[in-house]
Order: sequence, then structure tokens, then C-alpha cells
Amino acid sequence: MFFKVLSVLAVSLLLMRPPVFAADLPEQVKKIKPAIVGVGRVAPLATVSHQLTGTGFVIGDGQYVVTNDHVANAKVPKDLKYRRAIFYGQGRRGKIIEVLEVYEDPEHDLAILKIAEKLPAVTLAATTQIDDGKTVATTGYPMGGILGLYAATHQGIIAAFTPSITAAKNSQQISERFLQGLRNRFMVYQLDIVAYPGNSGSPVYLAETGEVFAVINKVFVKQTKESAISNPSGITYAIPVEHVYALAKKHNIPLG
Repeated sequence: MFFKVLSVLAVSLLLMRPPVFAADLPEQVKKIKPAIVGVGRVAPLATVSHQLTGTGFVIGDGQYVVTNDHVANAKVPKDLKYRRAIFYGQGRRGKIIEVLEVYEDPEHDLAILKIAEKLPAVTLAATTQIDDGKTVATTGYPMGGILGLYAATHQGIIAAFTPSITAAKNSQQISERFLQGLRNRFMVYQLDIVAYPGNSGSPVYLAETGEVFAVINKVFVKQTKESAISNPSGITYAIPVEHVYALAKKHNIPLG
């Protein structure tokens, strides 16, 4: 009877133990960071010649970068001469890598950039849906290039798998673009994780394996873009990696 009680107690203690995979995150971050890049442009005649518009990550054979379409095609003045570029490295010693081609998927806000050099790549997850409550992380440049290239990591969980459309706050926001979004909506991950505008295009990966299963698409902003920095909502949306696979297949991009 005594040994039976001990056995029950031992099993109970095992069940009460917190998940151990969180301890794996530091190792996964070390593997992910070399594949993180800044995405932006070089405009020699502009006041600020090097402009970081978001984050990207390297896939496949090391010569392709995934980011958001809105990051790759950020608006610029019509008379400004510029070229797309990738910023790689750390601090202010990063180097500029030329973007050779851009493959776009505006519907899912994705772009794949072919670059002039090969870099370390991430491991993409399978296209199966990841369960709610799973511990995940994202690494990118939340504050852009204000302080130089210093990739930051944030940890959270998957809150839901939900339609991509963002609800209108009032009837004045119900535009044709909003209605088009309703018709063409697709499923995205809603993350309970702190992210900032500079995180757009960052990889979202499993804390225990480092496999990338989604791409950060947008951060829910409470009031203004500025408030997203001073008062982040903690609600972030990410595009499933299946759409990255589809875009790569469409343009015969090797994924390894």
C-alpha cells in the first residue's frame, strides 16, 4: 500500500511539472538569429539613405528571403531613386545585400526576395495547423533600424486560428477594400505576443523546435501607429507558412 501511494504521488508530481520545452527557446533563438535580415531600401539622395521597412528571414538554399508584400513594396516619394536591399549583420556594422528579384503575393501580403548572396536559412514547418495554446516565439527588428541591427525575440502563445479580416470600428471604415477582404478572407494565426510595426515579416516559430510555421503580418493597433510602440496591444496576426510554400512553388523556388 505504501509503495502504491508513492507511485501515485510520483505520477502526480510529474503531471504537475511545467512544460520543459520553454528551456529549449534560447537554443532555438541562437539558430534562428543568423537567418534574420532587415528588409528595406537604399536611396543615396535621400536624407536618410538606408531605410529599414521591416524584417525578413532566409529560406531554401540561402538565397531567398521571406517578408511581407507591404514591407517589400513600402511607399516612397515618386521622384526618389532607390533600390531594394537586405541589411545583414549586427549593430551598425551590417552589410547591404542586393535584391535581384521580387516574387509577390499581395492577396496574402507575402513576398519572396532573391538576393545576391547565400545566408543561413530557417527550417520551415509542415503545413499542418498548429494547436491553440502552443508556445511560440518571433525574432525580428521591432524598432526598425533606429538603434542599428539588433534582433529581438518575443515569446507568447497561439491564441486562435481566425479569419484574416480586421473588423471595422465604424461604418465609415467599410470601404470597397474592406468588402473585398471579406470576400477573399483566409485563415491566420492570432498570437498573444508583443510585437511592433518593425516586426512585420518576422518568422513565428515553435519554441521547442525552431520550425517556422507563420509570418508576422500585422500588429493590432489600439489608436495610432505611434501608440503601437508606446502602448502595444499584445495582439499580433501571422500568415500560415502554407502560403509561403505556394508562392515558392509558383515561381519554382527551391526550398531544400
